[in-house]
Formats: sequence, structure tokens, C-alpha cells
Amino acid sequence: MPRRAYYLSHPQVLIDPDVAVGEWGLSDEGHARVAALIERGLPQVSMMFSSLEVKALETARPLADALGCPLITRAEMGENDRSATGFLPPAEFEATADRFFAEPDVSVRGWKTACAAQRRIVGAVEAALLETSGDALFVGHGAVGTLLYCALCDVGIDRRYDQGPGGGNVFDWQVGHAPKAGWRPMEDL
Repeated sequence: MPRRAYYLSHPQVLIDPDVAVGEWGLSDEGHARVAALIERGLPQVSMMFSSLEVKALETARPLADALGCPLITRAEMGENDRSATGFLPPAEFEATADRFFAEPDVSVRGWKTACAAQRRIVGAVEAALLETSGDALFVGHGAVGTLLYCALCDVGIDRRYDQGPGGGNVFDWQVGHAPKAGWRPMEDL
């Protein structure tokens, strides 16, 4: 029986320049989108895997509870390491992210390279898929999700494959095959 895997990025976060990015939680809008997704219903999965970052866990925990499936956390599913810069104002962040994707072998402003982040997320997903014979849902972040998508599609790292603004997007694939479509809003899950 073919297995499906889903990759869901966390929705909107409460941005606080005085808090480490990995500790940001979901905003009221982000929590509302997760609750609405649960209300509409979710695909049945046998396991859920999540980044350890607060915003990912605040997305994954209620989903796993609603499905009654195990939630496994993985540090390797975290977002690309941006600790060298910490919080950046939106325009500066977007310009830096553009460079991160455009120069995947370069440490842009001290960030880990896109190539290194891609190897990490692909390895984490491949290892997780070995732990279940059923469908799986991965909850994480937009940038590394895009890097995973590029690897699954066997295309070069390119921001044109990035999710739309705000987060809370999903793509899925039959395990062993490339995704047939790109990111779409989580409401379409």
C-alpha cells in the first residue's frame, strides 16, 4: 500500500525581538488556524514528527492529540540556524533569506548554509519514515520545508519553491516519489 507523507509549516507567530526566534510561539491567528484545521478534520496518519521549536510544537501537539497518534520530536527538524543574526526586521530578513536560497553553499551573515540545512532536514525525514509503515505528518518550518521540497523534487535550491507569506502551508507526497504539487494553505489539507 503506498504511503503518504505531509509536511506542514507552522502558521503565524507572535514576533518578539527580545525573545530568541526558536522560542516564539504562535499568534492568536496561528492558534485559530490550527483549531480550525482540527475542526475540519485531518488526514489519518500513524505518526507525527515535529521540530522542537515552540511554534512547531504549538502546531503539532493539538493535531497529534486530535488524531490520537504519537508525536515524536526531533531537533534535526528545526529551522535553518539564524542565531548569528537573531531577529531581523522584516525587509532585512527577506533580503537575507533571498541570499540564503540564492547562495546555498555560502554562510550568509553567519547563518548555516542552505545546503547544510537541506542535508539535515532530508536526513531527519528519511530517518523518521523508517520508523513507521503508515502515513506520517511532519510539522516544521518554511525554509527547511522548502529545502526538503527541492530535494524531493530533485531540483536545485531556489526560493521560487518557497511557501507563501505567513506560514501555515503544506505539501505532500507519496513516499518514494516527488510531490505532485507545491505548497498550499493548510486549510486545503
